[in-house]
Amino acid sequence: MSSYKIHIDEILTRKIIHVDMDCFYVSASIRDKQHFFNKPVTVGHSSKTRGVICSCNYAARRYGVRSAMPLWKALEKCPALILLPVEMEQYRSISQSILQIFKKYTDIIEPLSLDEAYLDVTGSANCNGSATLIANAIRDDIFQQERITASAGISFNKFLAKIASDWNKPNGQFVIKPQDRDQFISMLPINKVHGVGRVMTKKLNDIGIRSCIDLQALDIKYLIDKLGKHGRDLYYLSRGIDNRMVQVSRPIKSVSVEETFETYVKTLEECKVKLSSLYNKLQLRLSRNPNNPVSTSFVKLKFTDFTRTTIERKFSACELSHFITLIDQALKSKSFEIRLIGIGVRFFENIQSNQYEFEL
Repeated sequence: MSSYKIHIDEILTRKIIHVDMDCFYVSASIRDKQHFFNKPVTVGHSSKTRGVICSCNYAARRYGVRSAMPLWKALEKCPALILLPVEMEQYRSISQSILQIFKKYTDIIEPLSLDEAYLDVTGSANCNGSATLIANAIRDDIFQQERITASAGISFNKFLAKIASDWNKPNGQFVIKPQDRDQFISMLPINKVHGVGRVMTKKLNDIGIRSCIDLQALDIKYLIDKLGKHGRDLYYLSRGIDNRMVQVSRPIKSVSVEETFETYVKTLEECKVKLSSLYNKLQLRLSRNPNNPVSTSFVKLKFTDFTRTTIERKFSACELSHFITLIDQALKSKSFEIRLIGIGVRFFENIQSNQYEFEL
């Protein structure tokens, strides 16, 4: 019993910061273009037939523009929308500069992408050991050095820190203390839980779950029966329990993105449009490890008959044409409509970094 209490005490006294840049790709693209400030701006590709929004600022979001939205649809919502090209080298350079700022405060850093990271500042001598003051200092350093803003969440575990970083966006921060966990979690809508996207939200709503307090009323066996392994994770997360450590590095095996569709995809041409959006997202995720050698590319499809297909082939590069070839091959033996498309690449096993999988 005493060893268990020590373990719990150690968890509750951890100090975790989640730093998330505000509209990073747009902010980085316009920081030297003051005439674009306060205007609706997006980053993406210029083809109006297959262009896709990679990122947008808050001014654009007020019109209903969102990341991964087709450009033609975004222009319908906001005819005055400004589209800037993707400048990946600039994003990488700024991200590396921000990483050096993090290292002034801690060596325990887990980057998630170019624009966000977890930091463990437990026991830090900086700012009198205050994680709140450290987060504020980091955000000030980023703004002074790079002229872009960041938001931060501070808590005793990664799950709550990530939620907190979104609480006072943009250019703000929020703290969730151990003694405030239960009250904060009780008010949290289920779609604020990391990993609960549109499809999972609907599935949970269908069984009467709309908030974390609803989840807390269900036992773990019921959730596992209904949702599989994800049900077990949700049981603990709905109670604010997350014992994961901030990991500096771990073996990378693959990077992938996927999207579940509300309107099912019926033709190869529709697939190509969806692939263009997914490919842009995948490229952004890959940009953090640009020198990792690709061993294979793969596509994953789920159909309306609830079957699934995964096809992969050895390719030495990540190219849109490769995914089109794979999806064409996958569709030759299926006639059902598609409810999910996922694409990704696998790496050679000797690479060390972080592994990502995202649902749009």
